[in-house]
Amino acid sequence: MERQELIDTIKEKRSFLCVGLDTDINRIPEEFLQHDNPMLAFNKAIIDITSPYCVAYKPNTAFYEQYGSEGWKTLEQTLEYIPNGIMKIADAKRGDIGNTSRQYAKAFFDNLNADALTIAPYMGRDSVQPFMEWKEKWTVLLAVTSNEGSADFQQQQLKTEELLYEKVVKTAMNWSDSEKLMFVVGATAGEHIRRVREMAPDNFFLVPGVGAQGGSLSDVATKGMTADCNLLVNASRSIIYAKNSANFEDAVRSACEKLQREMEQLLSARGVI
Repeated sequence: MERQELIDTIKEKRSFLCVGLDTDINRIPEEFLQHDNPMLAFNKAIIDITSPYCVAYKPNTAFYEQYGSEGWKTLEQTLEYIPNGIMKIADAKRGDIGNTSRQYAKAFFDNLNADALTIAPYMGRDSVQPFMEWKEKWTVLLAVTSNEGSADFQQQQLKTEELLYEKVVKTAMNWSDSEKLMFVVGATAGEHIRRVREMAPDNFFLVPGVGAQGGSLSDVATKGMTADCNLLVNASRSIIYAKNSANFEDAVRSACEKLQREMEQLLSARGVI
């Protein structure tokens, strides 16, 4: 997916919502357990409900890989079911020596036809560069994440007085451009969002942590939104598990509508739409 196509979709849908398909079979409504493939049936239902409101989907591959080849097949079928024009982000957090990274890229970009892949950058340029060789595919580098442990390494101060994640972002900006390089910036990262935006003024941010993790959508927009938006805010549990009972469809739809309305207001206030 090209950058301008993503921007146009955001403006058309008045939304920058990414729905996380982190499907846990122990949390889905019982009605889906009657299907031959409960996870796939649930994912299809979620996609049917949420596709009018979102511009991207992000399945975390661990929820599928745990089931071996059958889980991988479910991931493949889930990605195939996502409508055209909506970005498919494989949240796999890969990264290895160059030749190995190239095989990962083939697996996700060629075989699964994902539009984007999350990458751990800490092995350096040669571990990241292979992912950038694919046309119209996005490399989504971990910058500063929303988990508590992000302070252990990402926010450590170097001798240069910059933080480690700042060094990562500054260095990665020399590897590619805003047409195919995106950064993961957690919604709970506070002022770090503003700092990454200063270093990467035109790059898209994939922002987890809004919803169940307590991040503020308004705060993210204030610190990270640009004239083209350049934000994909992910919500997983707060949407797909909005209600684990009968009529769950209404709860999921309501959760999406609420986020979309707030996003529309923020886009309008910034002059994006």
